[in-house]
Amino acid sequence: MRILHTSDWHLGRSFHREPLLAAQRVFLEDLINVVQRERVDAVAVAGDVYDRAIPPLEAIDLFQHTLAKLAELNVPLVMISGNHDSPRRLGVNSRLIEHAGIHLRTDPRDLARPVLLNDAHGPVAFYGLPYLEPALVRERLDAPATSHQAVLGTAMDRVREDLATRPGTRAVVLAHAFVTGAEPSASERDITVGGVANVPAALFDGMDYVALGHLHRSQRISDRVRYSGSPLPYSFTEAGHPKSMWLVDLDGDGAMTARAIPCPEPYHLAHLQGELDDLLTRDQYTNLEQAWLHVTLTDTSRSHMAMERLRQRFPRVLKLTHAATGPCADDLPSRERMESLTDHEIALEFLHHVTQADATEPERDLLRRGIEHVRVTAQGETL
Repeated sequence: MRILHTSDWHLGRSFHREPLLAAQRVFLEDLINVVQRERVDAVAVAGDVYDRAIPPLEAIDLFQHTLAKLAELNVPLVMISGNHDSPRRLGVNSRLIEHAGIHLRTDPRDLARPVLLNDAHGPVAFYGLPYLEPALVRERLDAPATSHQAVLGTAMDRVREDLATRPGTRAVVLAHAFVTGAEPSASERDITVGGVANVPAALFDGMDYVALGHLHRSQRISDRVRYSGSPLPYSFTEAGHPKSMWLVDLDGDGAMTARAIPCPEPYHLAHLQGELDDLLTRDQYTNLEQAWLHVTLTDTSRSHMAMERLRQRFPRVLKLTHAATGPCADDLPSRERMESLTDHEIALEFLHHVTQADATEPERDLLRRGIEHVRVTAQGETL
């Protein structure tokens, strides 16, 4: 069976206020072409279909168009919800559209109800594990603790119990999680619970293939456990990292091979650093004049109307930071560094800025619990 593994489409997202729907349309048209060219038997989408719980209508239209194209090709699609999606909204009419070969797994009650697809060697069971917010699903799953590892481990126990009733069946798992050993980017939403967001890859032992979503860099945790990554770069930390999907072949014995299928590059990201006058005049930067740029100025003082001047040569400067260290430099925290911090770490930085003192352990715990409560409440409102 040939499987195309993709994830983290984030339909409806913008990039520093630059609309991305046209670029996302280019990717999805390419995905349909890959399905036809490579004779794909099934498409696996590992969550974060949309960028937010209530997506714009244009994003919904693009999603529906893509599903219709796959249905016309008679290629089954298995899809789970991610932490950005509203499970109830994404799963609307899921039982009905299964008859068209579109299999949505957004409800934890369905995680051990596999999608059974057949090839010349027999059945392949696709188990869809949607994003499992521990505080919301622990009781429903009867997990031993409120943690990502506990709820995902319980989910996999249920998957194995079902698989044990299907001798000779190969198994593919779709999951939306942060697996230990993977490399994150700056564009994923923090899912930390109790200070621990990651889970060990060993939770998935025994599966023939594990199609992961959530992290935006395409990467291999092991031969059988992989992230496809997002099809487009959604932060400047992803500049220079190729975007791709995994084309996975399972033979009759469960032996697996995989190769990366490059995604189209509708826009090019680059990071440019130097003094303003040099950036505006040197010929060596000509090839970046149409790129989407993050510019870091190294002048010892801030130049008047720097962004406006830069955009005369580089019309798509989307982000401007200053690395000035001279006496005129502003005493501001690095925005680039802040983007790499969790919500909890940002709150602690702000507390230190205001009080000029490190937070006590009770204060750190109170902030952590407050942030988790807000995130869980917001997630619960979409269920």
